[in-house]
Amino acid sequence: MLSIIICLVFIFPICLIMNSFWMVQNLMFLVSFIFILSNNALNYFLGISYFLGYDLISYGLILLSLWICSLMIMASESINKSNNYSSMFLINVMFLLIFLILTFSSMSLFMFYLFFESSLIPTLFLILGWGYQPERLQAGVYLLFYTLLVSLPMLIGIFYLYNNMYSMNFYLLSMNMFDYELLYFSLILAFLVKMPMFLVHLWLPKAHVEAPVSGSMILAGIMLKLGGYGLLRVYSFLQILGLKLNFIWISISLVGGVLISLVCLRQTDLKALIAYSSVAHMGIVLSGLMTMTYWGFCGSYALMIAHGLCSSGLFCLVNISYERLGSRSLLVNKGLLNFMPSMTLWWFLLSSANMAAPPTLNLLGEISLLNSIISWSWLTMIMLSFLSFFSASYTLYMYAYSQHGKIYSGIYSSSNGSLREYFLLFLHWFPLNLLIMKSDMCMLWL
Repeated sequence: MLSIIICLVFIFPICLIMNSFWMVQNLMFLVSFIFILSNNALNYFLGISYFLGYDLISYGLILLSLWICSLMIMASESINKSNNYSSMFLINVMFLLIFLILTFSSMSLFMFYLFFESSLIPTLFLILGWGYQPERLQAGVYLLFYTLLVSLPMLIGIFYLYNNMYSMNFYLLSMNMFDYELLYFSLILAFLVKMPMFLVHLWLPKAHVEAPVSGSMILAGIMLKLGGYGLLRVYSFLQILGLKLNFIWISISLVGGVLISLVCLRQTDLKALIAYSSVAHMGIVLSGLMTMTYWGFCGSYALMIAHGLCSSGLFCLVNISYERLGSRSLLVNKGLLNFMPSMTLWWFLLSSANMAAPPTLNLLGEISLLNSIISWSWLTMIMLSFLSFFSASYTLYMYAYSQHGKIYSGIYSSSNGSLREYFLLFLHWFPLNLLIMKSDMCMLWL
């Protein structure tokens, strides 16, 4: 595990060389492919060095981090073109990537907590330094305080665990079952805000709308998955309490998912629409995870990876039309079928992935989550049917409104994407549909 991190550390000096923007991106792809080749991940930890190692859950999420960070640099060509502190931007992305890899490969709960919090700082710099709107300061403060407020109780919970068990290792902790409500709440809340669960989701749409495209990609692609990953790890020793108290979170998530889907149908800002749809998808992930069934755990992991690729790709698409038209409003982004005909195919493919159409990995995740949630309680059928219906409707609303209709009079030309943009979208969509061929990696890891 350390070898990958050392590889990334050696990319740092290259970031400072003039005109090394694409070189850094190519090197990051190289590291991603090296990591793909080291895929011998099993249910127990491999590649152990110091406190680091990876099992199958970590493996998928580390690979997703490497992939999304490489694509972030690819999507941020405007930073390179306008020379908007591009070397600082690269260093920031590299720091973020290293923190994320350390988070996912930590075998100790305290180390996980430490890097989990550290990954906030580069994200904050991304939003504050390269964001678009003047409200980005407020968005950054929201992001920081929502996460910091609930992570202090988690730290105290971790100290309590250490005091009782004299170990922080995930495997040794899972030998024990704790039955202490305060511990449960203190450990879970930080992850629920990070997911984000409905009621504590307000920081997410704000951060997305203010962030540059790279910030949105990393937020949707990886940062939301930190919460899910943390829950998958801590439930191994909170099972008794989980069975007792999880109904609270499941009901909030399902009702919240439906309400958020209704909010999506009223959005005029494309980026806000995709950001809110992330909250709805994460609501399903959270509910499935909380049922504590085999289907739920595996399905939530599959949908987290699928959503990371799909949502990130949609943010890229919005950015592509934003760079052409200077607006993300649906009132301006109309009739794009006439303006960018070839891009409509990518809008369609990624929107259908967002609706969980076959053969995407989203379908696999959602089917297993539906299975787990309905087997937990028959009544959830009501909310789930609404959720599925509205999920399709807001995605179709976004697709139909942006691609069809009368073209906005301010646009008077046709402008197809560049090769870089098509490649970028292909690299989001291809793994999403390819992974269903190797779905045992996502589904059979417990």
